Amino acid sequence: MYRGRFAPTPSGPLHLGSLVAAVGSYLDAKAHQGEWLVRIEDVDKPRAIPGAADTILTQLESHGLEWDGSVLYQSQRDSTYQSQLDQLQKAELLYQCDCSRQAIRARNDHYDGYCRNRQPRTPPYALRFVNNAPITEFNDRAQGLLPDHSPSVSEDFVLKRRDGLYAYQLAVVVDDIEQGVTDIVRGSDLITPSYWQLTLWQYFTGKQPRMMHLPLVTNDKGLKLSKQNHAPSIESRYASNNLLTALDYLGIQLEPELHTGSVNDILQEALQSWRKKWHILGC
Repeated sequence: MYRGRFAPTPSGPLHLGSLVAAVGSYLDAKAHQGEWLVRIEDVDKPRAIPGAADTILTQLESHGLEWDGSVLYQSQRDSTYQSQLDQLQKAELLYQCDCSRQAIRARNDHYDGYCRNRQPRTPPYALRFVNNAPITEFNDRAQGLLPDHSPSVSEDFVLKRRDGLYAYQLAVVVDDIEQGVTDIVRGSDLITPSYWQLTLWQYFTGKQPRMMHLPLVTNDKGLKLSKQNHAPSIESRYASNNLLTALDYLGIQLEPELHTGSVNDILQEALQSWRKKWHILGC
């Protein structure tokens, strides 16, 4: 069974770029008659803004994006992530690294495995994954084969940070696997970390999810809309217009009579268009 997800970081309310990712992942799940989960990715606790998660969930509901099951919060799953690290430690696939970003940049443009054979290190240190079998290409449903043979893809990447927080790469893969996610639909800004994540998927399960990376929404300077770039929050009172704008970025234009329709009417029509656009048959 198809199972997709939308996994926002609660560093602020949803903006248009995040709505595009939410709508795309929602439509793809429903077009396959699958489930659409919502996960709050607050593993990076200092970035989480109090109340932002509730705001995001309210925004999703006001735009007709109803999720299946319970919302998962990464901040409540430290013991699960530590258990996975313990397994990797027993398999001798982790090592300590106390290199600062400045030290890494001074040596190379990527991490060069400097600490792999230099244990033990002095705290604070990160824990890096021994990346002996890196995934360097994958088939993307929207963009085709995406190869990347740059050294950074094959480097030993961090699974626990020097500040003691669990790394996003670990948390997102552990959660996707545990939740039974089969398809990941998200923005193209996340193509680069996909290689590390698929490497972990391959190690933990021997298989990989299907991937689909959507177009990014950019501002007038060509920069990706993001909370760091002060992208404005979407307003729920304009939910129908917001959906139509998001659909336009996804390559879906609806009939003019739907421009004044309800969010449910818009999503139902968009669902049919999504099936045709991506040749989803038999659903």
